[in-house]
Amino acid sequence: MEHNKRKAALMLVLVLVLSALMQSTALAEALRVGSRGEAVEQLQTKLKRWGYYTGTVDGIFGAQTKAAVEYFQRRNGLAVDGIVGDETAKALGLTLSGNTNAGNSEGSGSSSDASGNLYLLARLVYGEARGEPYKGQVAVAAVVLNRVKSSEFPNSISGVIYQSGAFSVVNDGQINLSPDETAIKAARDAMNGWDPTNGCLYYYNPDKTTNEWMLSKPILMRIGNHVFFRG
Repeated sequence: MEHNKRKAALMLVLVLVLSALMQSTALAEALRVGSRGEAVEQLQTKLKRWGYYTGTVDGIFGAQTKAAVEYFQRRNGLAVDGIVGDETAKALGLTLSGNTNAGNSEGSGSSSDASGNLYLLARLVYGEARGEPYKGQVAVAAVVLNRVKSSEFPNSISGVIYQSGAFSVVNDGQINLSPDETAIKAARDAMNGWDPTNGCLYYYNPDKTTNEWMLSKPILMRIGNHVFFRG
């Protein structure tokens, strides 16, 4: 009888410990108010670079960082909860880890990272250029990659795409549409080095654009409905 009681008590302790560990792990998989460390610094750096965050990059997830995350989520069609979970991290180009030290998915060189960048770029191509000739879709992808290489822009694909005000499809939510095979292929060709624009950093549709700065720039080429220039 006493043996059974001790066994039952031990089982209860094990259940409580496992439950606590599971809760701890679940919390560790997301960045939220109270989180600290390198992952939060990377989050703040990205949000600041893209115009969503104006505070100090201090690695402390406080109220101002939460507000910036909510702003980013609201602008990009995500659930607005101020928590960087899987979906928000993916949109930001961050990889969550068990100890909340999320890494930049665009600097590690793994095949899964490359696949993530490819799919994000394809989403941009699909949103901005579906219906354009194939060369024009590759050209749009190439503009993003040219910006990544330029010191004037963020140094990552996600940074360029989500830079505040950079692409209309981010503002209107089309960035969240699933790309077709053509857009994926175009993104892959651009990532493999094909640049039909010869280094252009900008493009626009002259039938839709009213931006006087863009309209004042010398056009280097036209592909489909888009014209391209260097800036």
